[in-house]
Amino acid sequence: MAKMAIIRVRGRVGVRREVKDTLAMLRLHKVNHLVIIDDTPSYKGMIQKAKDYITWGEIDAETLAKLLKKRGRLTGNKKLTEEYVQEKLGMSIEEFAQAVINGEKSLKDLEGLKPVFRLHPPRGGHKTIKRPFKDGGALGYRGEKINELIERML
Repeated sequence: MAKMAIIRVRGRVGVRREVKDTLAMLRLHKVNHLVIIDDTPSYKGMIQKAKDYITWGEIDAETLAKLLKKRGRLTGNKKLTEEYVQEKLGMSIEEFAQAVINGEKSLKDLEGLKPVFRLHPPRGGHKTIKRPFKDGGALGYRGEKINELIERML
């Protein structure tokens, strides 16, 4: 099962209540926050509901490993380290990321890991946050190109 990365692009002002609730269920409370989810029908419905505020696509193992190294946080806002992953799971961050993408492990298997990744605004910026990605904007489905956006935001 593919893993999807969802990034909140737009802010809180003027958001309808049902969309706000959906974003809260996805744990996307602030702009430039990212969550990793499974590609299931229930999540697809939530994505569809919040599509005017988020961008999403399939994340690859290499990008997930970089994300965990650079932006992974444990409870107490401590950085995720190679030693911590080795101690808890007996594997490196790269092996863990590959296992998560293959569906063998879940991010929840690494106890203490926060489910939300806080990112920088993208280098070079979004062209516009009011149009869909296919029309040159920042919103909506990106497919594999989500990895390029995540790289710019790390």
